[in-house]
Amino acid sequence: MDINEKFKIDGARIVEVDIPYAIPFQISGGVSYSRKSLIIELWSDGIVGYGESAPFEAPFYSSETISSAKAMLEEWIFPRVIGKEIQSIEDINLIINDSIRGNNFAKAGVETAYWDLVARKNNISLKTLIYNKLKELGTTEEYLKNNSYIYSGASVGIPEDNSYDTLAKWIEEYVEEGYKRIKVKVKPGWDLKALETARKVIGDDFILWPDANASFNLKEHESILKEMDKYNCTFIEQPLHHDDILDHCKLSKMIKTPICLDESLKSERVAEQAIEIGGSNIWNIKVQRVGGIYEALKIYSLASKHNIEVWGGTMPESGIGGACILALATFSGFKYPACIEPSSRWYGKGKDIKEMVMGKDGKIHLDEEVGIGEINKDNYEKYGKIVYENIIKDGTNLC
Repeated sequence: MDINEKFKIDGARIVEVDIPYAIPFQISGGVSYSRKSLIIELWSDGIVGYGESAPFEAPFYSSETISSAKAMLEEWIFPRVIGKEIQSIEDINLIINDSIRGNNFAKAGVETAYWDLVARKNNISLKTLIYNKLKELGTTEEYLKNNSYIYSGASVGIPEDNSYDTLAKWIEEYVEEGYKRIKVKVKPGWDLKALETARKVIGDDFILWPDANASFNLKEHESILKEMDKYNCTFIEQPLHHDDILDHCKLSKMIKTPICLDESLKSERVAEQAIEIGGSNIWNIKVQRVGGIYEALKIYSLASKHNIEVWGGTMPESGIGGACILALATFSGFKYPACIEPSSRWYGKGKDIKEMVMGKDGKIHLDEEVGIGEINKDNYEKYGKIVYENIIKDGTNLC
């Protein structure tokens, strides 16, 4: 398929959204009551591509925050792209990465918006564009196979009341709703009993894993991590330091439960190193964390050549950001029910900017619309406010 990826960027906009959570969401690093995020619009010849930059307000998951991403976009990234002719998806990745270290969440907002723009300009779906790019990257035929849906899994946070009864109630409700796996957030002091509670509710065979969000230390918590073996978890997600792969490799030789990398898997380069040292054959791919769709595809393609099993996660972000990983997660290398959940799980029914719906069978279907598809303009206006706008008209920047 001949796809044109060359377009001039006529303008950009940041819309800061603030969507209340249906219930507060707590992980090892902090608690959130609403989802603040930055929606990035890239304009070209009257067509708008939508992307999302979704760090948290505080730096407990990554070093980035909403305010730092906003500053990075306004001061460094937008000046490189507004008014410029971008040659390709590879080109925009080179532009936003040249001499700018880190800041992957900020980069992801612009990068994903460009993917949507390219798809809309070519009148194709985001998934079609992803498929073609995966072929260019030499992804194996097995990992190019795909479905029209993904199975969703519930990411269960730590209750604000720190009650295991509340945890059990939540898990019961999620299983009844159709989720095909349960992920329990854990941290030191909220660990073994949380897994024990989950197993009592779902039984021994249901897919379960703990997500530590890098909250354990190998020297201090070795015994606790070893004890997790008895709960028959599919894997342990990022138990150790957020920048570590070496200690995770050591831990993998000390316990039976496989190790899955999340926070530390920030690039294809880190993925290559993880393969070289061994210790993790399961990866969580998050578009936000790695800086955009193209880097996510490079990691996925690498996984395809080394029989690495992957699954997809959200932050969670709005359905605009979620649409990117949903399209990618329909490919066969995504072996586990994903952290891609229906909008109602986070915000309540009908409150997302782009709604994702799960059936009783646990499936979220991908409607292959043009680009990421239509967004809910009423919710966009209700929950969003323009915090940056720059459009070029007659050769002049109007801010």
